[in-house]
Amino acid sequence: MGGLHQGHQSLLALADRARAARGGRVLLSVFVNPLQFGPAEDLDRYPRDLGADAQLAAAAGADALFAPSVAELYPGGPAELTRLLPPASLVEGLCGRSRPGHFAGVATVVARLLALVRPDVLWLGEKDWQQLVILRRLVADLGLPLVVRSGPTLRQADGLPLSSRNRYLSPQQQQQALALPRSLAAAAQQARQAQAGARDSQGSLSLASLIEAVRSGLLQAGLVVDYVEAVEPRSLRSVETLQTSPLLLAAAAYCGTTRLIDHVFLMRRPPIIAIDGPAGAGKSTVTKAFAARLGLIYLDTGAMYRAVTWLVAAAGVDPAAAGAVGGLLADLDLQLSTSAEGAQRVTINGQDVTEAIRSPEITSLVSVVAAHGCVREALTRQQQAMGARGGLVAEGRDIGTAVFPDAELKVFLTATVGERARRRALDLAQKGFAVPELAELAAQIAERDHLDSSRAVAPLIQAADAVELITDGLSIAAVIDQLELLFRERVPADAWPGPAPA
Repeated sequence: MGGLHQGHQSLLALADRARAARGGRVLLSVFVNPLQFGPAEDLDRYPRDLGADAQLAAAAGADALFAPSVAELYPGGPAELTRLLPPASLVEGLCGRSRPGHFAGVATVVARLLALVRPDVLWLGEKDWQQLVILRRLVADLGLPLVVRSGPTLRQADGLPLSSRNRYLSPQQQQQALALPRSLAAAAQQARQAQAGARDSQGSLSLASLIEAVRSGLLQAGLVVDYVEAVEPRSLRSVETLQTSPLLLAAAAYCGTTRLIDHVFLMRRPPIIAIDGPAGAGKSTVTKAFAARLGLIYLDTGAMYRAVTWLVAAAGVDPAAAGAVGGLLADLDLQLSTSAEGAQRVTINGQDVTEAIRSPEITSLVSVVAAHGCVREALTRQQQAMGARGGLVAEGRDIGTAVFPDAELKVFLTATVGERARRRALDLAQKGFAVPELAELAAQIAERDHLDSSRAVAPLIQAADAVELITDGLSIAAVIDQLELLFRERVPADAWPGPAPA
């Protein structure tokens, strides 16, 4: 809405990097929207300095600045404009409770802007998380042909989140306002200490006590509290325990006449992403690249099952004989590591089997071996131990249902049988193996799907809360982009920023 600062500049920098990689142009809009101000709010005195805004936009890489007047954007006047109403569940709490009509004004003006400009990507900040959630929902519900991307909250050196309204604060009020980020940060620290000490919401620390501590900190600083609330980040529904993860702890308060907002995300551990799906859907390739983009560990569980299958074949054991297969697991030493070049290496009982486990022979046997309860139990325990600290992306065919049912994001990555057969043929050719006819490969894949989905132990099924992503016709980069959008809806950059850009 104008009064631009480094937070807006950071969004422009993100858009500029995207433009450099993929082409296009970056447009910045500046418009003080009367629809989102209440009768007693600061419409008349809201910071306006279009000259300074234009200079910041140009310096940050914007190709154009769109700064319409009220008459240009609302030709018939605001009173004659068709309004959009966000779902009640998204506006009944947080800022929506004390600012009735505010988010309807936001939704209406943004829909008008998008209709006029027709962008491919809309960049928004995470500072006003409720607004971000509502606008993501607007784009989804209206089926608008664009994606919504977000950037993290930027703060002053003292921790106060950047805001155009910070200009209202006197030096003394600037110090007083620091109670907002500091109270939230103290609550987050308490939650981390409690989780490290294995205390839960029923023990010595409860969510209610955290909320009260934040409220008390604001009151002691002389701020007038609007709200302190804890909600689930995607639905914005209130939660009552610290077991929800991530959890948004948000607050709004008045410092003098200036209304300020801030939030913190509480997480039990770094995030886990579980990518399930049938064989040949490209899970390994996508998961590895996606983990690198987010700065998470890549856990290739498929390689673990292939390694055990290799061990069974090398020992000359009947892969269908559960007892004999189980006998090989007693002293199993299975290790996943990363080479200096960044490639994953797989060793079993001290032997590097990275290449051997990708042979057609192992591929044809892995479903039989993986169906044994003893194998799945042994490897599930090992995978869960690897994931105890979080911070990983895991792929397999029961990751979201059996191994990590509490993953922050679950995706069922799939493709048609014909597409998977085509990809398998290319993979075999690249590795120097004989390539069967596509019809034969398709039959093999369909049979493997049947075996995986009908086995008695941990069958291949889509978790109830998993998002299905069909990859036919999508490049690897496009699939990773889709995964990142899904991830950021659940785990914002404020909670998990990922690696710093190169």
